[in-house]
Amino acid sequence: MQISEIFRNNERWVAEKLSGDPEYFTNLSKGQAPDILYIGCSDSRVTAEDMMGLNPGDVFVHRNIANLVINTDLSAASVINYAVVHLNVKHIVICGHYGCGGVQAAMGAKDLGILNPYLREIRDVYRLHRKVLNEIEDDDLRYKRLVELNVQEQCINVAKIAEVQKAYRRSAITVHGWVLDLTSGKIIDLEIDMNAVLRDIMEIYELDL
Repeated sequence: MQISEIFRNNERWVAEKLSGDPEYFTNLSKGQAPDILYIGCSDSRVTAEDMMGLNPGDVFVHRNIANLVINTDLSAASVINYAVVHLNVKHIVICGHYGCGGVQAAMGAKDLGILNPYLREIRDVYRLHRKVLNEIEDDDLRYKRLVELNVQEQCINVAKIAEVQKAYRRSAITVHGWVLDLTSGKIIDLEIDMNAVLRDIMEIYELDL
């Protein structure tokens, strides 16, 4: 793709938006009030607004390799803080996807240099669920299950954050775990029972707020 093509695409996009609403960009520039914080994978095939059928301004987005929420990641922490405290989002979505290269790499033993400490977070998920995963004989099914379990663990990591706990106590926020199936384009709701998750971990992670 030529970079010049992107600018031609942009011109067509602007014209299309203005033909439907001459005030579209004027209204868009006034500010944002999204209901959803989406934390997804950086994979170029996975786009938040498109797959949800939503528009600019509807979703606050953070993306990284394998949709991780790591307590030492200041970028993710800042995004979550801003979304919860200042934008007052009502939903946090952690969305993984089948075909995730990060999860696949974490299942192998190859030395990937600077990626090693990052991928170790996914390997830690494997360690936590090793018994269940090792019982799955089919490599592809085991990999898909790790994708799902990684989403589940990132939902738990979100629940450990002080701002999220405060919002939960006000019944002001819900955390969701999803997986996108790239072969069908469909979003799968993992239906994680976050109330049960919170009951299970709060003895250790609940903060005196």
